[in-house]
Amino acid sequence: MIDPGRTMVALVFPLVLSGCVTGAEYSSKEAGFTSVFNKTAAVTTKDTVWIQNQNQARSAAAQVRNLLARKKALDVETAVQIALLNNRGLQAAYADLGDSAADAWQSTMFINPTVSIGTTGMGTPELEAFKTVEGMITTNILALATRNRDMAIADTRFRQAQLNAAVKTLQLAADTRRAWIGAVAAWENVGQLQRAQAAADAASELAEKLGETGAMTKGAQAREHVFVAELAGETAKARLAARLAKEELTRLMGLWGADLDYQVPNSLPPLPKLAVRRDTIEAEALRNRIDLQVAKLELEATARSYGLTEATRYVTDLEILTGFETEREIEDDEKTTRTTAQVELEFAIPIFDTGKARMRKAEVAYMRAANLLAEKAVNVRSEARSAYEAYRSNYDIARHYRNSVVPLRTKVEEESLLTYNGMISNTFELLTDTRDKINSVLLSVNAKRDFWLADANLAPAIYGGGATNASAETEVAAASESSGGGH
Repeated sequence: MIDPGRTMVALVFPLVLSGCVTGAEYSSKEAGFTSVFNKTAAVTTKDTVWIQNQNQARSAAAQVRNLLARKKALDVETAVQIALLNNRGLQAAYADLGDSAADAWQSTMFINPTVSIGTTGMGTPELEAFKTVEGMITTNILALATRNRDMAIADTRFRQAQLNAAVKTLQLAADTRRAWIGAVAAWENVGQLQRAQAAADAASELAEKLGETGAMTKGAQAREHVFVAELAGETAKARLAARLAKEELTRLMGLWGADLDYQVPNSLPPLPKLAVRRDTIEAEALRNRIDLQVAKLELEATARSYGLTEATRYVTDLEILTGFETEREIEDDEKTTRTTAQVELEFAIPIFDTGKARMRKAEVAYMRAANLLAEKAVNVRSEARSAYEAYRSNYDIARHYRNSVVPLRTKVEEESLLTYNGMISNTFELLTDTRDKINSVLLSVNAKRDFWLADANLAPAIYGGGATNASAETEVAAASESSGGGH
């Protein structure tokens, strides 16, 4: 006679042993984050943290406060470090990494067997003499057969999630760097307009005095007064643009409350003496772009999924049912018990759905991923070339304004002042030359801003993390056209 208890233990024990295979690589709370940290630290030279408890949150907040208190004016490197420590959107991106690790961990576990136990003859007097007890364990055989492929797909997705988290980190660093440049350039424009306002006020007072002596007509006086009024309006617009630019930087750094009382410098750093040569920037981008690596893993995951679909084309669900049946019969006051083992196999017969549609869908998904990867490689090359072209051209333009346009305008103004003092030129010529110098200085500030933005875009072009924020530069540039100093 077969002992039903032993039968169940014999059937369940191998499944329990096989279920003990765990994914230690995926079960850690910070699974995959070391890879993200190493990849991003090599590019940004900054630390990033994955905050998952109160102690870590307090430690990050203390670091942020320390960085804010360290310097009176916040430099760009400090701003980037604060953003990487304090931006909550980045923490949400790291949570996606945790989801992927949990999915990969789940893939290492076997599907739990289903146990069913039933009886007949209870509560029915005429059947009490023929009582039957049945027990069955159902196991999905197809899931066991395809387990390794499922684990490989999950692992590929996990590696892809690590790269996506790294891209998000690099993107935040690049966005913060651009926002800092935009905010500082905006305040620098404010400073230039304030200096121009002082000169315009002096010219307006001079025009008024000349009008009192009859040396200047009322129409000429009105032109000077309206120039002062218009300049005041432009300065107010510039202040608003500068405040909004600083607010964008504040959002990226995740600051609020008492931490808002920080300042940025009054002007951008001067141009470097020489522009950096990047003759191999295309090759660097193809070798290092993390988003290109994500696309490669997408193709790999799709190929693995295609193989899994092919393997399960005809049989989509295959289950084995094992168990026992115990019959108890009472006849002439004698009890007879008989236990028999049972094995059943369940599967769907592919009469109507032969799997062709699923195979076609898998083929199309693979071709889509392959074409997207090819397109990404072409775009990466183009973005790298464009980034360096913008960097090199903006350097030449900014240097031209610094070395040629502004010095010449300054010289013209100085000569005009000399001829005016010598009574060779009139007041109108002096005021016109002063206005032209103001415009040249503002153009020079904007050209310097454009260069530093182009410089900030070089790293994203090579490593990734900057292409999604193309509109940011346009917004900063538009805000700064009328802007500029202290904050």
